[in-house]
Amino acid sequence: MIKKKSIRLYSSLAVCGALAAATALSSCGGSGDPRAAMAAAMNQTPEVEVLTVQPGTSDLSLSYPTTIKGKTDIEIRPLVSGFITSVHVQEGQHVSKGQTLFTLDQVQYQAAVEQAQAQVAAAKIAVDNARLQCENQKQLFDKNIISEYAYTVAKNQLATAQSQLATAQAALTTARKNLSYTVVTAPSAGVVGSIPNKEGSLASPSMQIPLTTVSDNSEVYAYFSLNEKDILDMTDGGTRSMTQALNAMPAVQLRLSDGSIYGLPGKVATVSGLIDQSTGSANVRARFANPSGMLVSGATGSILIPQHEENVILIPQKATYEVQDKRFVYVLNDSNKTVPTAITVQPIDDGKNFVVTSGLKAGQRVVVEGVGNKIKEAGMTVKPRAAKADTAQNQAK
Repeated sequence: MIKKKSIRLYSSLAVCGALAAATALSSCGGSGDPRAAMAAAMNQTPEVEVLTVQPGTSDLSLSYPTTIKGKTDIEIRPLVSGFITSVHVQEGQHVSKGQTLFTLDQVQYQAAVEQAQAQVAAAKIAVDNARLQCENQKQLFDKNIISEYAYTVAKNQLATAQSQLATAQAALTTARKNLSYTVVTAPSAGVVGSIPNKEGSLASPSMQIPLTTVSDNSEVYAYFSLNEKDILDMTDGGTRSMTQALNAMPAVQLRLSDGSIYGLPGKVATVSGLIDQSTGSANVRARFANPSGMLVSGATGSILIPQHEENVILIPQKATYEVQDKRFVYVLNDSNKTVPTAITVQPIDDGKNFVVTSGLKAGQRVVVEGVGNKIKEAGMTVKPRAAKADTAQNQAK
């Protein structure tokens, strides 16, 4: 009983308010019956844009977070220990293969080379002496002047001297190699990373932080992940090989961290043959050319994989609203009254449109303006206005 009185009181107040407004307009010079003006004010019909649903094509994209790495990211570590005497490059400098990066203290390694050279010279002299002795013993043995035992001892001494020469030569090779390691060069062309150790710092093969990193950024790889369902979709449920699926994939785009799109397209090159049990996904690598060096190792972004579909229904996102995790649109009936209609959409979107998978059919009229503002409830009568040409084109290409 209380509710009915409240409703009647509210309706009376609304009528009085409208009558007062109409009376005020009349007193200000308006013409006509105030009651007619009140009725017109209460029956004003909102005008909204309406889109007639038609099948079209969809070119939305799936987005995956990615990390960018250079074609090669090589950590530069010394192979011998020593103090850094010279740093020949700067951070961010582009270097060629074989270019000198660092020089370590060479004094002890140069001394080791000279010592090894002396040992080789001594070993050569010992071999010459042993050979002369062996040849002399052979002549005596051939004349039966000495025993076979004496001749055998001479041959063994020659073999021992030759073995010692080989050992000395190997030591010289090692010493020269160690000396060459004091000059640290770039194993490939690329860009020099940070250089935490400067001149005077001690470098060693066991150091945790490398001297620097040389990254070849002429091409970059964007690493991202695909789940098991994505991989099954790629291979049509396993009816085609992964190689065939990769060859059939369209070019992908790279959205940078600032939201801009990288100017050159990329190609998905590899998919790992193992799905990580902890994440349920496989690692994927896309390759991008980087002639300007704009992309650097360690950068982040998103890989955009286009999804082209024919004969689908697209509607603008602003035409939808949500109630309890369900998505709705307002469809106009033949009386131009709003009818809330539940729809389902694909999980991918471009931030502007949805691909409708169920709930709508061709020919239906959908309100695309004022949803949640002008239009808030079912059964409202509206004055439809055709959506702008460009808006309609965006919905059904």
